[in-house]
Amino acid sequence: MSIAKSVADPIARSIAKPQWCVVHTQPRSEKRAEHNLRLQNYTVFAPLISRKVRHARQSKSVQSPLFPRYIFVRLDLGRDRWLNINGTAGVCELITVRDRPLPLPGGLVEALMTAHAHRSPRDRDEDFRVDKTVQLRGGPFAELIGRIEHVDDRGRVQVLLEIMGRAVSVQTTVAQLRTKAERVAAPRCAAHPAHPICPDR
Repeated sequence: MSIAKSVADPIARSIAKPQWCVVHTQPRSEKRAEHNLRLQNYTVFAPLISRKVRHARQSKSVQSPLFPRYIFVRLDLGRDRWLNINGTAGVCELITVRDRPLPLPGGLVEALMTAHAHRSPRDRDEDFRVDKTVQLRGGPFAELIGRIEHVDDRGRVQVLLEIMGRAVSVQTTVAQLRTKAERVAAPRCAAHPAHPICPDR
């Protein structure tokens, strides 16, 4: 087998079947982008997360994107006019590599859809409430465990961490947090089985 053939990029191999790709939306425009893509007969998945937030001594349930500014679109690269996506209201750009849409690994979005469908509204509300114990997914405080102090209706979260014996409050987003159930299910590093795999790997 020639070197060129052995490194044939996965985009070319995926043209024969529909693949899930990623759309980067404009700020706070996930719903708008989803709506307008559906009007063009694209299959779209835009997972939401529901949680309770407290403000002025009142508690309410709100929904926000699981992945802020990102939604998924299913494309048949040999048939669909995917260039139209970049001109859709609410869309910033379709994520591409070498001028072609970058397909996600097979089964990834399907797994997200299954998990999303099997979670009850009560489960989603309880995930990120005040005083809930969570773990940071990435950044300078990756893998540290803390307690939620505050959640606002834009998905911004204030988490209290203990670093070198001192309490430190940091601000992050819901997308950067992992619940207790997710920590238990997280894949483990082969070199250090006690620790989850680094999210940057």
